[in-house]
Amino acid sequence: MMQNLDLAVIGNSIIAALIDRNGQIVWWCFPRLDGDPVFCRLLNGDNGDFGFCDVQIDSLARSTQHYVENTAVLTTTLTDAGGGSVRVVDFAPRFKQYDRIFRPAMIVRRIEPIGGSCHVRVRFRPRFRYGAQAPALTHGSNHIRYVGEDFSLRLSTDGPISYILEERSFLLTQPISLILGHDETITGSINRLTREFLERTEEYWLDWVRYLSIPFEWQETVIRAAITLKLCSFEETGAVVAALTTSIPEAPDTSRTWDYRYCWLRDAYFVVHALNRLGATKTMEHFIGYVTTVAAEEPGGRLKPLYGLVPGAPLRESVVETLAGYRNMGPVRKGNLAESQDQHDGYGSVILAATQMFFDRRLPRRGDKRLFTLLTRLGENAARLAFEPDSGIWEYRGRRRIHTHSAAMCWAACNRLSRIAESLGDAGETQRWAAEAHRIREAVLARAWDDKNGSFVDALDGGNLDTSLLLLSELGFISAEDPRFVSTVERVTRELRRNGNLMRYAHEDDFGAPRTAFNVCTFWYINALYAIGRQDEARELFTDMLNRRNHVGLLSEDIDVDSGELWGNFPQTYSMVGLVTSAMRLSKSWEKGIWRGL
Repeated sequence: MMQNLDLAVIGNSIIAALIDRNGQIVWWCFPRLDGDPVFCRLLNGDNGDFGFCDVQIDSLARSTQHYVENTAVLTTTLTDAGGGSVRVVDFAPRFKQYDRIFRPAMIVRRIEPIGGSCHVRVRFRPRFRYGAQAPALTHGSNHIRYVGEDFSLRLSTDGPISYILEERSFLLTQPISLILGHDETITGSINRLTREFLERTEEYWLDWVRYLSIPFEWQETVIRAAITLKLCSFEETGAVVAALTTSIPEAPDTSRTWDYRYCWLRDAYFVVHALNRLGATKTMEHFIGYVTTVAAEEPGGRLKPLYGLVPGAPLRESVVETLAGYRNMGPVRKGNLAESQDQHDGYGSVILAATQMFFDRRLPRRGDKRLFTLLTRLGENAARLAFEPDSGIWEYRGRRRIHTHSAAMCWAACNRLSRIAESLGDAGETQRWAAEAHRIREAVLARAWDDKNGSFVDALDGGNLDTSLLLLSELGFISAEDPRFVSTVERVTRELRRNGNLMRYAHEDDFGAPRTAFNVCTFWYINALYAIGRQDEARELFTDMLNRRNHVGLLSEDIDVDSGELWGNFPQTYSMVGLVTSAMRLSKSWEKGIWRGL
């Protein structure tokens, strides 16, 4: 079967796995989100011999898949030609225990007979060192060890070990459980343990969702997006990854394959902003802890665009020769060259993410002068670098400009510092940062406006058009009612819209002209349409984007504007953020939604 992105995700904010519609685990990095993909089938091209875990039944006729409502627990039902069915329940344990969150690097699979007589075959084929190393096997009465040079995995099960070792078919007469994780002995009943873990994990997610401030419309969409964003956070340090995968091409047969399993400050801000709007503020609190560590270690507060899950380790980009790539479309990359770029919008991203800490009275630990002092170090860099060339939001590898979005984010950094200083009662700092913000804004308004074409452009003193300009209103840099913003939206409509989807830009970059639309850009466009008064059109486009999601409500980074096929790394936090923010923007109020029929 040809690989596609009809995948579901399970996880617990330490590890995450991707599972296809037939219940095959095709991607799992161990022991954390950026680790060795011990299940790497997703990037193994035509070679289906290793890098997966699946459950097969004889004469498979159909499969159905869905999440347990409001949880990160996935069920896949496999039905054979005679009507017999097996249910596979997948989850990563996550629940409260001993006044902390229990979230081991572990996947649990429960295989349950639900009708008829089914013969099943369990295949467990991990691979180490990005597919290069076949592990050695040892086993006991209830476990199989997969031993590598760097670490070992253990499969603990109450299923028949001999059948699993030899991948033989057997009649499933009662539920069996598989526990995949560190090479550690499990004492006690495996069946009882997995049932307890399942119940407590479901309870955790139901409780977490219960306190989300969701819109009246599109509730299921927003809840699924929020859970997915939560799974893309690495809770130990507070980092937020851009996606759970590496090297899914942005378009067919392109070398635009990147490793997104790291924390971009920009992307993390968007995630924090979306979850804050839903009332899930702990991700922000953890991220601020991460950022303070980053900022404290950077000389002079000079920020890189991205960092590892544990900041400090280099992310040197290299090509993995042992994996052929998604549909044989390599290269497969590890690390990301963007680490070495200058991207000046990061200062604004961090300060914007931290601003709510100073104003939200629900938080047990609010922003104080110590945090403000740290942020001012970043603000000083923003003020100094606002009009220095950088690689920009789209991370051009072969050109540098004074990008409008970067300069506007430097303005946002200074603007928010002024507001924070005012809240702290520091009149001198309030005036200082307000003056810096005014200086930057006036220069951007003068130098980023293209009078000939009637729009802002992507770089100061002349440039092209790109969709990051649609964020100028969102940032508060310019009013949505300003004729300059309205005309920019109109030009974006004319030049960058393709079948209802928005391109990042249409001009050629280091790799030629882009061929797929960038999903978050479409959501930015939807929000901009709403802001300038074109609400009906915005709702229509949003409905169309809902139809572009896969079967469990997830989106990747890109979409083919003709076929509608998903491309790019998956699930993409940018895209899931777009679902949340547009739904929150467009939804009827609860009052109107409930009472509209009266």
